[in-house]
Amino acid sequence: MIEVSKKCIGCTKCVPVCPFAAINMIDKKAVMNEACTLCGACVQVCPVQAITITREEASARDFSGFKGVWVYVELTETGDKAHPKKIKPVTFELLGAGRKLADELGEDLCAVLLTDKNHNYEKDLGAYGADKVYMVEHDELFEYNTDVFSTVIVGLVNRHKPSSMLYGATIQGRDLAPRVASTLYVGLTADCTALAIKDGLLLQSRPAFGGNIMADILAPNSRPQMSTVRPNVMKMNEPVLGRTAVVVRESAKLDKSLRRVKVLERKIVHDAGAVKIEGASIIVSGGRGMKTKEKFKQLEELSKLLGGVVGASRAAVDLGFKDKAHQVGQSGTTVSPKLYLSFGISGAVQHIVGMKASDVIVAVNKDPNAPIFNVAKYGIVGDAHEIVPRLIEALKNGK
Repeated sequence: MIEVSKKCIGCTKCVPVCPFAAINMIDKKAVMNEACTLCGACVQVCPVQAITITREEASARDFSGFKGVWVYVELTETGDKAHPKKIKPVTFELLGAGRKLADELGEDLCAVLLTDKNHNYEKDLGAYGADKVYMVEHDELFEYNTDVFSTVIVGLVNRHKPSSMLYGATIQGRDLAPRVASTLYVGLTADCTALAIKDGLLLQSRPAFGGNIMADILAPNSRPQMSTVRPNVMKMNEPVLGRTAVVVRESAKLDKSLRRVKVLERKIVHDAGAVKIEGASIIVSGGRGMKTKEKFKQLEELSKLLGGVVGASRAAVDLGFKDKAHQVGQSGTTVSPKLYLSFGISGAVQHIVGMKASDVIVAVNKDPNAPIFNVAKYGIVGDAHEIVPRLIEALKNGK
């Protein structure tokens, strides 16, 4: 419920920021009409704090009307003038996970797309599993802004009432999801590595206590149930070409004054020498067992021969064998290459969480009880310092 107290001075500042034209001025006082979605934009700009929103206790709410699994569509810039933005791969990964959840619940899988201009995004979203695409096109959505994007999404959620909503655990997703959750007064599970359905609820799994254990989280009193999911954790489904999604176009009246942060200058720098292990198809990783920085360099030679990149465990990074950009794991980068070679890595939970989605894992370790062998397809109990040079020699000889 939204209320306007006697403090209202009739300044009208709340009128232009309402994205759904839900505020009228009557007798110099703000009055909300039936279009109000409780998005909170008016509360944010009221200079005298005359507007308040009172929400029901979660335990007393009726959740029977909340249906649908939603996935937030994140766009990234391409530098191509004809197609300036494309859908980030993590969106397709979430659609793959969301498809399984929606099918088990018997609900629709919906993509939520906010953009200044549509470039037939719905074709790709439909091909990767979306049943519906809730699309908002507006000039003010030309670039990501927390205030603008969260206001629109909160309005959509209050209007259509999804049961679950998934975001990528990217820079943007980690900024947007908490704002939406706090505005809606619902829970949010961050950095999930697995999702499932348990007794009709979204079972959200994530590392806890520094990655030493895995926690399973349920939110019985939250709707939507909200999660951010790390990129490269969920497997992307093969697209079904020709599969179409129903496009639901939503309107939003966005005023420039809603933006509290203004970008004065933007620069996009592409560093050709930057390491991007998250997209590599072959990763050769080393851990503490490589012992020295000089011996770790053998892995660089091996990765070049295989056409891959070098990864490292947190212990190897802490010892200075490689820099942070190469770190694989919970506190580094989550990867899912076609081939993951592990040398001298015992397999702490933090590391395994970041690479267990790899297609083929080959592990080399002297300890036959090393946890890394539990996720490896091929395991070799042996000394990496003997095996790596022999493997390099074999590759050079074309064996």
